[in-house]
Amino acid sequence: MSALRPTGGIVAALLLLTASASISAQRSGGSAQGGKPASGVESRSATFASELTKLLSSQKLDSIATPDADTYVGALYVPGSQLLVIRAKLADKNRIAWLLDNKMYKEAYLDLNSASEPSSRMLVSDLGADGLQFKAAKDQPFDMVNLAGRSLSFDGKWGGKELPSRDEYGKSYESSDEQYSQMLQVLISAMKKSS
Repeated sequence: MSALRPTGGIVAALLLLTASASISAQRSGGSAQGGKPASGVESRSATFASELTKLLSSQKLDSIATPDADTYVGALYVPGSQLLVIRAKLADKNRIAWLLDNKMYKEAYLDLNSASEPSSRMLVSDLGADGLQFKAAKDQPFDMVNLAGRSLSFDGKWGGKELPSRDEYGKSYESSDEQYSQMLQVLISAMKKSS
């Protein structure tokens, strides 16, 4: 009987360590390995999405738009629900200049969505307004990107006949997250200048 006591103690210690590692990972929002999200892929845009939504809330705005080189970037925010961000070129620059001068950001966002050149358009549907996520948590909506008419769904599904390979999915995510981060930074910069 005494030979079983050390084994029982070792098993109990291992169970305790495993449980505390699991609790620690849940509290930090990541896995037990390295504090990354469950997908194992960090969202670069998450920090910028958080900053932009805080700026919009603090200024009591639900939309913002600004020029960016030869394109325009606009955002529409539904608090606690989603952040829709678009970048596109417009043929009629006079109308959007007038809208921006008059701080009619929602109308500018709508124009970017409807009257912009389709080949130049990138629309990010950030459901949760928490940055582009590699894949959604269980039973949660997933983020989507529409890039020049091509739709990308970050639903965590890859492989098979109709789906991209894991590598293609990962590359699409990284490229989209990088571009989305840049779009958010343009909007953040514009909001900070105007405040």
